Amino acid sequence: MTDAICYRDAYARAVEAVVDGVEESADGLLVRLDRTVFYPGGGGQPADSGTLLALDPVWGGQRWQVASAKRGGDEIAHLVVGVAPRDGPEVGMRVRVDIDWERRYLLMRTHTALHALCGVVWRDYGAQVTGGNMEPGAGRMDFEFERMSGDLVGEIERKVNVELAAGRAVRVQVLPRAEAFAIPDLIRTKVNLLPVGIAEVRTVEIVGLDLQADGGTHVANTSEVGRIRVTGYESKGRINKRIRLEVGDAHRAGDGPAESGVR
Repeated sequence: MTDAICYRDAYARAVEAVVDGVEESADGLLVRLDRTVFYPGGGGQPADSGTLLALDPVWGGQRWQVASAKRGGDEIAHLVVGVAPRDGPEVGMRVRVDIDWERRYLLMRTHTALHALCGVVWRDYGAQVTGGNMEPGAGRMDFEFERMSGDLVGEIERKVNVELAAGRAVRVQVLPRAEAFAIPDLIRTKVNLLPVGIAEVRTVEIVGLDLQADGGTHVANTSEVGRIRVTGYESKGRINKRIRLEVGDAHRAGDGPAESGVR
């Protein structure tokens, strides 16, 4: 089992860990660790990238590039690329795990911006989410709108920026299944994507605006997002409209409330 720190501390950038397993794959080496700060992807948010640094003296500070990570059951595998198996991490080795923080923090800001968009659209227009995706600094969400116009999109953009500027706290909780599903409108997607039979549900709340089941990483306050800009909208069907947005560069990585080092 991998201790996945990202789910409880999105600001943790590095951690020391022990290699639990190494497997060869078509894309590189899959390295499993006893703990990690890597987010393995999911819910439209891409997995982290970063590095592993050998801490054992015999390796002389060898560093490996991690292109991605993925979850398999209770474990997270890190995709190490550009190295032959004989030159890669070994089982039992101590390593320092570092994420690409600039990229992660931009994804955190983007993800929170999309939740703010979802909160405004649900509160003011009652439209459910039918899809979504993101990359660092940009994302899109699809909603159950019959009609969409430039005026409506402009209105939504203004409302989202008001909510972001309000400095709303963003809270993460893990709730028992029964307690979570007793919350009205917890599932905002048209289709419930939560696995059947899960005992606990992780929720992300933008206090006073939005509360959803979610597994991704987020900033601690909407003020960290800065302003968003709607870059386009389009029809994806009779009652399926897409809104695209970008986050500005008003906030610098590292200005968040909890700069975390090695844990």
